[in-house]
Amino acid sequence: MNGDPKLYELLEKLGIEYEYIEHPEAPTIEIAKQYWAGHDAKHCKNLFFRNHKGNRHYLVVLDCDCSMDIHSIEKRLHQGKLSFASEQRLSKYLGVKPGSVTPFGLINDEEHHVTLFIDSKLQEADKLSFHPCVNTASLIVSRQDFIKFVEHTTNPYEWIDVY
Repeated sequence: MNGDPKLYELLEKLGIEYEYIEHPEAPTIEIAKQYWAGHDAKHCKNLFFRNHKGNRHYLVVLDCDCSMDIHSIEKRLHQGKLSFASEQRLSKYLGVKPGSVTPFGLINDEEHHVTLFIDSKLQEADKLSFHPCVNTASLIVSRQDFIKFVEHTTNPYEWIDVY
């Protein structure tokens, strides 16, 4: 299976069931959508930001059909001016490369530095889909199991209204 072996071990340890979908590289939502057809899950867009000082980092999980711009996200998060985090920061805090951003990367944030913000609209979904730390596969998990995973990481998280 493609992805971080540590992730699959943790999912098994937590009793989290998942559906595994292997596909060609899918670094954008537009590309990934073609591989999601027929799967019963809400697919997510994951954005990784840093604050203007570079000392705080935020992972924002949105409905993949949401078209938020960075200024709207800044207003919703109340964290000041944001910019997309660099490739080096993605690697350091989430252990992923651009195009593979995922909340599953929180397993690599051993200092619990990253704050997670989740689109409150996703609370309506029964199942959610994310990359398993690489963009050549997707995992579908129940919303409840996703929250179990997030709570296990002990990273701070918050549901936010983005609309």
